[in-house]
Order: sequence, then C-alpha cells, then structure tokens
Amino acid sequence: MVNSKQRSSKAVINISNLKKNYLNLREKANGSKVMAVVKADAYGHGLKIVVDALNELGKLKPEYFAVALADEGEDLRKLKVSQPILVFDTVTTDTIHKYFNYRLIPNVFTYEHLNILEDYVKNFSSKYLTRRYPVHVEVETGMNRLGIDYKEAFSFISSLSSHPKFYVDGIYTHFATADEKNNAFAKLQLKQFNQLIEKLKLSKINYGLAHAANSGAVINYADSYFDMIRPGVSLYGYYPSENTTESVKLFPVMSIETEVGTVKTIYPGDTVSYGRRFKAKHKTKIVSLPIGYADGFSRSFTNKAKAIINGKIYSQVGTVTMDRIMFDVGNEKINIGDKVILLGKQKSKEITIWDWSNTLKTIPYEVTCLISKRMSRVVKQ
Repeated sequence: MVNSKQRSSKAVINISNLKKNYLNLREKANGSKVMAVVKADAYGHGLKIVVDALNELGKLKPEYFAVALADEGEDLRKLKVSQPILVFDTVTTDTIHKYFNYRLIPNVFTYEHLNILEDYVKNFSSKYLTRRYPVHVEVETGMNRLGIDYKEAFSFISSLSSHPKFYVDGIYTHFATADEKNNAFAKLQLKQFNQLIEKLKLSKINYGLAHAANSGAVINYADSYFDMIRPGVSLYGYYPSENTTESVKLFPVMSIETEVGTVKTIYPGDTVSYGRRFKAKHKTKIVSLPIGYADGFSRSFTNKAKAIINGKIYSQVGTVTMDRIMFDVGNEKINIGDKVILLGKQKSKEITIWDWSNTLKTIPYEVTCLISKRMSRVVKQ
C-alpha cells in the first residue's frame, strides 16, 4: 500500500521573504518599473508560487516578467499572467509560433530575427495584422553573448522604429561584471549604453523602455536603473556575489528541510557508503536522511556538508548517494523523525546559500536551480 504522506525532504519557499525582497528592490529603484526574472522555474523556487506571490502585490506588482525560453513564456501565460513577457532567447522558426500564440515579446537584434517575424506574420496576416507587435532589442556592450553591437545598434533601432508591423517596446543590455569589486568594465558598458540612448533621444527615435540593471547593478549602480530594473537572483534573497554591497536588505526565500530516516550505531573501523570514503575512529551513531544528488544535493558534498539537527551542527559522512545521505551524530540523542535543516536556520544555527556555494565552488544561482522536481516546493507564508 502506498503511503500518501508527503515526502519529508522538501524545499520550503518563504513567500513573505520573497515579497520583502521584491519591495525592497523596487524601493531601491526609485520609481523605475520592474521586470521580474523568473526563468528556470523561478531559479528553482517554483514558477507558480513565485508569480502568484508577486502578483498579489496589486499596484506594486511587476510591470513585466522575463524568461529565458519561449516554453517558459507559455507556462507563464497558462498561469494567467497578464503582464508583458520578454523572452531572452533568440527567435527561431521552430519557436516563432509560441511568441504570437502566447503574446510573448521576442528579443530581436539581427535582421535574420526580423525576417523570421516578418515571414510568420505574412503567412498569418489575417490574425496578426490588427496592430504592430512589440519587440525588445538587446544591445551588446561587452558581455559578448547576445545582442547587436552598440556601435551598430542606432541604425538597427532606427530602421526598426519605422517598421509597419513591429515596434520597439524596449532596449536593453546585460552587465558582465556588475557584481565584482572592480567597477571599471561595468562603468564602460554603462557608458556605451548611455551613448546609444542619448543618440536615440537626440534623433527623437522611440526606443520604449531602457533596462540594464540585473541584480548586481540594482545593488551597486543606481545610475543603471533607466526606465526599468531586471532583478533575478536578488528576488530570491541572495546577493549575486560576496563582493556586492548590501545596500538592499535581502531575505533568503528557500530552505531545504528533511527528517532523520534511520539511526544506526557503528564501531571503530566500520565504513559508510559507496567507496568506503568514511571510516569510523570510534563508536558513533550514523543517521541517514532521505535526500541525495537526484534531489540536487550534490555528490560533491561528500564528507563536506553540514546539517542542523535539534539546534546543533553535524557533519555529513560517506559518499553522497542518489537518494540518501548520512551524518555522524556521535553519541547525541537523535530520533527517527527529528527535523533536519540542510539549508536555512534553526534556533541560533544557520547554513547559508554561500556555505553551499563555497563548498561546491559555485554560485547561489546554480545551487537553487539544481534543486530537482523530486523535491516538493512547500509554501511558507
């Protein structure tokens, strides 16, 4: 018989903290609109949970949302999101129908992209010629990933601004180093983007909303706010690096919780898990937890991770397996069913996203995005 009880391992999503982060970022932006970035299942936090929470904010809710893929934009529309949705990905013939079917804003920065749009509209003209369709133009200022070079952008935007079927709803760029101590390159990118904007203004070319400030720039560069900010990881309570200031107060949105599954006593010389990578030096208790690398608890945590049980911190031992991990709890009185915090706070003890990130030699973005769908997202008000 299947046990219908919810699995004990879960990602707890604190929507009160999410809203506080969003409102703090919005206040910091000093009147600029907000494009909330919710790609990758809202950075692993759960798209529906995050979008529903932000849209509960009434007049203060995001003016725009942004995703990486057209499929993600489709998911947003199916959640009844009414705001404009920008897709950062490039337009292709395989995905173009989704932009029009779900009213998604394409990222257009080459004439090839424009040709794909024109061909589609031409073939379905009776449906899509009722009004001009919005696009955003990504401007390359130094990231060298996507976008039209800032030196060529004026001509492209000028041409696009008079297009009979499309209009420029926004232009944007992406900082490469906004979260680093050395601000020289970010300042150079900002200067180049500003030069383009001034040139467009002088020529009275309508470019819609200008946006540049990702999380690092929202925190570090007030002169990058323009018409709209574009926070991502900061929405979820994490500074993009340990080099950014804390000029915006952020509160972690995700915690990882589970329960003690088993308790076992082992003796000197006994080993734990695959490869026998932990050997007991004395009699001790080993507890196992029902979580593993299939849930996003990386195998690279082997013999390195920590957990909080009953207000005390314990060390993970033995190879992290797909579905289960083990901790050495010494002679402490630990019982099956005791609550365990792997990421988050209990009493005076805390394990932060940077504890995970530094151990794994990565960044908070990757940590939360890797928490798999096997881990239920549980809302905490």
